[in-house]
Amino acid sequence: MSTLADQFSHDLSTLLRSGALEGSFADFVQLSGKNLEARTRRYDEWRSNRLKHGVWPFSTELQSGPGPEVTVIDEAGKQRTGVNFASQDYLGLAAHAGVRAAAIEAINQYGTHIAGAPVLQGNSSLSLRLQKALGEMVGLEHVVLFPTGWAAGYGVIAALVRDADHVVLDQYAHNCCVQGAMAATRKVHRARHLSTNGLVRHLPRIRAGDAKNAILVVTEGIFSMDGDSPDLAALQSACREYEATLLVDVAHDLGAVGPDGTGSLGLQGLHGKVDLVVGSFSKVFASNGGFVSTSSTAIREYLRPYAPSHTFSNAISPPQSAAVLMALEIVRSVEGEALRQKLHGVAQVLREALTAAGVVCLGKPGPIVPVLLGREALGRIMAALCFDRGVFANLVEYPAVSVGACRFRMQVMATHTPAQAQFAAEVTAWAYQLAKKLLAHPTSAGTAV
Repeated sequence: MSTLADQFSHDLSTLLRSGALEGSFADFVQLSGKNLEARTRRYDEWRSNRLKHGVWPFSTELQSGPGPEVTVIDEAGKQRTGVNFASQDYLGLAAHAGVRAAAIEAINQYGTHIAGAPVLQGNSSLSLRLQKALGEMVGLEHVVLFPTGWAAGYGVIAALVRDADHVVLDQYAHNCCVQGAMAATRKVHRARHLSTNGLVRHLPRIRAGDAKNAILVVTEGIFSMDGDSPDLAALQSACREYEATLLVDVAHDLGAVGPDGTGSLGLQGLHGKVDLVVGSFSKVFASNGGFVSTSSTAIREYLRPYAPSHTFSNAISPPQSAAVLMALEIVRSVEGEALRQKLHGVAQVLREALTAAGVVCLGKPGPIVPVLLGREALGRIMAALCFDRGVFANLVEYPAVSVGACRFRMQVMATHTPAQAQFAAEVTAWAYQLAKKLLAHPTSAGTAV
């Protein structure tokens, strides 16, 4: 039987001529023309062409929960069973018996839906308990819940920032914070990724020309596409000096790293000491939803009516609240510490195996292992080869990263085994080397396999 590697090796010229390895999502951002449907067709033709030639890895279908081994169907209808490094369930709690039992019990008591916004009648005893438990874990007692993590990041900025205010963001800050800033003010300042000096230099410059209005500085505990962390203590100190407010998005680190799961803030000795913390339940806490945590009663009370994605969205459901509550309990327990140790052990195996095979991994040890690829053509061939061999990892292209900076984002779970990590590294490295060779020598049919 002919493998996909054989097909690419022997028929790469057809793939190259098809245009399926060319172009980017960036090409279709700007739209023109009076007919909204007609002006989207060029994008749909590009997507369909990639799908036809087997290099469209997005919108796959899981046949089960997000476990370490899953069956996946791609949009072309191809089904594969393999190891799953594409799901963000870092401690494996989505399949935890206690979390599932808590959600089922909540459904039996409340049903599946709370049927109201939090400012009206959308709270339950479970969501109020969750607010208190989150405040204790984050060390900032006043918590506002949101229907998603994206809604939390967008909502807190849209609520607190006004047109005359300033927002200073790391250039890789999450889309929710970027969109919130752009919706709130035209005075948005970007700093080079992970450059403490770059962020801090904005503050005296802004203050020299504006002593009156607010400055919000936005960063992350662990950046989702590079797996790295900023110097949070230096940023908080600078914010204090220039009367700015620091917001830290802890979506990918809270519960997964740090003492007792306190994330990058705990690792850097800042637990309970920053101004605003934004988080998500979808990475560690086995559910959808998000939150903002603060030490200020005034900010909490202001967010409740003025954060649009809180006020004008239905509240998270009772089974979601119950699942997160149980996940929080596990995260803060001896079991949670053991799960974090397993997570980091497997992640280290994956990183070391990839590095030994000549593959560049970004960031530092943690649940995210970004594999830098660069060219979109390389990533598209690699993604198809890995899927065919039963290794599932997310190919990341623009708009999540810059054009020409594509990567695999491999996400580790505590329920993975070292053997699964080793296998995933071997297949990924094989696909990387083969894709590079094919693109470097597209006429040498069949010699790369």
